[in-house]
Amino acid sequence: MLALTGLTLAACASTSETNPSRTATEQLLVARAADRAVEGLTLPIPRGTRVFVDDAYFRAENAPYAVSAIRAALSEAGYSLAASKQDAAAVLELRAGALSLEQMRRVFGLPEMRVPINDNFNVVSLPELSVYSRRDRVGVAEFSGFLYEPTTGAPLGAVMPMTGEFRIRSHKLLMIVAWGQQRVDPGERDPGDSWREF
Repeated sequence: MLALTGLTLAACASTSETNPSRTATEQLLVARAADRAVEGLTLPIPRGTRVFVDDAYFRAENAPYAVSAIRAALSEAGYSLAASKQDAAAVLELRAGALSLEQMRRVFGLPEMRVPINDNFNVVSLPELSVYSRRDRVGVAEFSGFLYEPTTGAPLGAVMPMTGEFRIRSHKLLMIVAWGQQRVDPGERDPGDSWREF
């Protein structure tokens, strides 16, 4: 009886987790960059015009979020959103220049290296030996588009490239003391600069 009780108490549960192509932090970096790119978006047509946003050629990872951000910016700017080309007075055809991530690491000391050890190209990894290192992860968004009349195809104007970026910077001292990894709290629009926040 005592052994059975012990087995019952020792029982455990496990959960499975998915492994998406991008981490939550990477997704937030790209999303925030897209939000910044469309700030103050206006079109060379009168406000109140019914606009259909055509995203058929807008191909990028996280494209649905970026398209929704563009639609929201147009709505905030006073344009009406049409459900189809037939209901629109103007069509905005979008294209993506960039919607991705960049990363830069600066090291005061020896960076992590892979060193070949024989003629078969076998390598050994040497860990970083640094006094100080800084890591920048940047979400970058750049998109543009052009306007045309839906029935005739006549051009109505172009939208200059919209660009935005969002950066998270972290620091490490003596490979142990780390700071500057920003967090985003609910309702917070901009975490700010890591030197001030941490």
